[in-house]
Amino acid sequence: MSPPLPAHALGVAPRRSIGLLGGSFNPAHEGHLEIALIALKKLALDEIWFLVSPGNPLKSGNDMDALEARAASVRRVVGAHPRLRIVTIEAALGTRYTADTLSVLRARFRRTRFVWLMGADNLIQIPAWSRWTDIFGMVPVAVFARPGYSVKALAGKAARRFSKARRLGSGIRALPSKSPPTWVFFHSRLNPASASAIREARARSMAARDRPGA
Repeated sequence: MSPPLPAHALGVAPRRSIGLLGGSFNPAHEGHLEIALIALKKLALDEIWFLVSPGNPLKSGNDMDALEARAASVRRVVGAHPRLRIVTIEAALGTRYTADTLSVLRARFRRTRFVWLMGADNLIQIPAWSRWTDIFGMVPVAVFARPGYSVKALAGKAARRFSKARRLGSGIRALPSKSPPTWVFFHSRLNPASASAIREARARSMAARDRPGA
């Protein structure tokens, strides 16, 4: 298994379009892979970077696996796909918040077009993120449907704030080349996979295994 790429190893060619799928990936699952594959196709992206975060400022770290283990979980899900890369740039640069990471990437790769990718659940939560409006102001954003979240996401604070910047129909594919703020929402097939559900099932399995007489 090839190791995840740190910041200094990202020799990105200019004039490329790259989707950034950030998260804890605790663990990664098929839903993450589906988002990446849809983004590659629908947005004509050259690559997707799975940005494995050192930690989520909005979540407790009590049940957070080590960075290496979470990066390995992404590798198991994406396999050897040549256009999906696992990147631990935030740990390498010491950035903790998405807005700061995007600032560094845009400064470092000035001729690369980045698109931020996220699920509908994060569109609901993003107003709690540090400098969240700056995120929309720095890069185009693509949001993907998640079971139980889509209606609330499209009625939420972020969607209302940037309602005039939402692209529809034939304008979706051109998203990477457009100046922010601009965003799209993909009503894609809903994958029920959930990292929290996977962790809960894992915990139940371990508890059953450790139970006397099991």
